[in-house]
Amino acid sequence: MTEWDARVDAVWEQADTLGEAAVIERMDALAAERPEDDPRAIFERAGARDFAGAEADAEPLYRRALALGLTEPHRAQAVIQLASTLRNLGRADESIAMLRSELAEHPNHELADAVRAFLALALVSQGDAAAGASVALTALAPHLPLYSRAIVAYAASLTTR
Repeated sequence: MTEWDARVDAVWEQADTLGEAAVIERMDALAAERPEDDPRAIFERAGARDFAGAEADAEPLYRRALALGLTEPHRAQAVIQLASTLRNLGRADESIAMLRSELAEHPNHELADAVRAFLALALVSQGDAAAGASVALTALAPHLPLYSRAIVAYAASLTTR
């Protein structure tokens, strides 16, 4: 971890006590230390705006960071956070498509269950609570060894009724 990464992490560790405006200000200052087209710096600026509830300002920054080649693990985080932002902006369909694409391309990624959790939320926002519950329960099932098979079956039945 670089010294810059450590300072970014420190801002996030203090975010709740710093407040929204200070998080944006500090992330913008840290980003200004990096080249203008640095995808990681742009991602952190997006996350700060997302944290502050400024999703409309965060969206183009997430998209730019991804377009510039943001690398793991931040790439997957940006996809999840952008999809969440889209859901919060009332664009659940776009969020669902993005999350389904992420799962299709990276089904075993370490953040795949987080992708599924946000997909479940987007499905509920779209008005399909049964599909959302099915996705969430299917993601949870492997963590329930005594009941995994039953939960998977019940989750599947939610969308086949």
